[in-house]
Amino acid sequence: MSERQFFGHVIDGEEVPSVDGATFEVWNPWTQEVWAEAAEGGPEDAARAVASSRRAFDEGPWPRLGRAERAAAIHRLADLMADRAAELATLDTRNMGKPFAQARHDVGRSVWNFRFFADHQRDHCGEVYPMDSGHHTYSEYGPAGVVAAVSPWNFPLMMASWKVAPAIAWGNTCIIKPSEDTPASVTMLGRLATEAGLPPGVINVVNGHGTPAGSSLVADDRVDRVTFTGSSATGRHVMASAAAHVAPVSLELGGKGANIVFDDADIDNAVHWAVEAIFRNSGQICLAGSRLFVGSRIYDEFMERFVAAAEALTIGDPFDPTTKFSSLASKKHFDKVASYVDGIGLYGGKVLTGGVDPDGRWLVRPTIVTDLPLNAPAYREEIFGPVCVVNRFESEEESISLANDTRYGLNAMLFTENLSRAHRVASRLRAGTVWVNCFFIRDLRTPFGGVGDSGVGREGGNFSREFFTEPKAIVMQIDR
Repeated sequence: MSERQFFGHVIDGEEVPSVDGATFEVWNPWTQEVWAEAAEGGPEDAARAVASSRRAFDEGPWPRLGRAERAAAIHRLADLMADRAAELATLDTRNMGKPFAQARHDVGRSVWNFRFFADHQRDHCGEVYPMDSGHHTYSEYGPAGVVAAVSPWNFPLMMASWKVAPAIAWGNTCIIKPSEDTPASVTMLGRLATEAGLPPGVINVVNGHGTPAGSSLVADDRVDRVTFTGSSATGRHVMASAAAHVAPVSLELGGKGANIVFDDADIDNAVHWAVEAIFRNSGQICLAGSRLFVGSRIYDEFMERFVAAAEALTIGDPFDPTTKFSSLASKKHFDKVASYVDGIGLYGGKVLTGGVDPDGRWLVRPTIVTDLPLNAPAYREEIFGPVCVVNRFESEEESISLANDTRYGLNAMLFTENLSRAHRVASRLRAGTVWVNCFFIRDLRTPFGGVGDSGVGREGGNFSREFFTEPKAIVMQIDR
């Protein structure tokens, strides 16, 4: 066996072990082998990282750089990421079982996150407010301070970049804690930040579990902003902890996305995106279209094609270029998803295809379920796996009612060739993002977030500016 790699914390521009020397194992879910170790962060490590970022913000050059100079530094980091794209993608694939082609795509998205926010802050304009009283008023957006960011394991690098990029672009310093399941690519991001010449403390990486590493960061009163992506249950704890020191939070939490396919939809297009929406990344997407509603007149034809498309996905080694679908990200998560699948029959549900892999792999095959009552756990709760529950509907009104019957509200999809219906239904869906005849398309200028148990706040474009800055009104007397 080859020597295990080590991923330490990146604090103050250096990669360091934990103060107490503690480590944890990093698994490859496809091979079910330990391939690396990472530093297990504790309260002292979190405090050390916060002190570094606090010092970098209060005393260092980063918040005081000109916009163009700061943008140029972030582009240098993005250049290094692009140059090392294959290595970054390899780390994510090895770390969570994501097919390598998808991991390469995620790295490209991550690079673009840094480039977009570098340019967005460089080119933004404040507002001017004309006054009839002989005064001149304008707005200014200054950095908020130290940002604590906690990112998930399903898109390790991409979701970390979604948080770090706007935070540092607007002049803040940032501590990122990746999931304990996927520390590798984010640790490399910290290494590349040092290589790119970002001042020490601008990007710090603390590895470790949610408790104590993440909870110590969120609870530290030297932290000015908290951004978290993860489960709704953990999000509640994050919000309560940050509230103790009145730190604003941005929470992107769970989802149970509705996918509505109307009778007039382009069936080929709808089937394609239905497969992408629930089986991409092995269903480990908060935006997954896990509740599928199909118009009764096309139901049989759609389902025949949908099942065939699911069964056609190539399952295998994530490094095999032909693989489209692979293992779940960890044994713990596999057990959770498998428990939902095993319980489907208890509620009268029918599994048309898929199910738990019988060969001992951490794999749940692309699974399509019908006849499940609307109160069943697999229908109402976020599974975060490749399990699609399908129901038919008779009317537009019924489809909207079914789609909105959830405590989540992160996203929804609808497929129709009727332009009026598309606008009408999209407006009534209770979701932060609605895709019409597509899925997973993002414009970084637009708001991203959810309602209900799917989160608090929005990020993206000016919405990220609002969160990661302290807007200030400046009023000047002109007439005396």
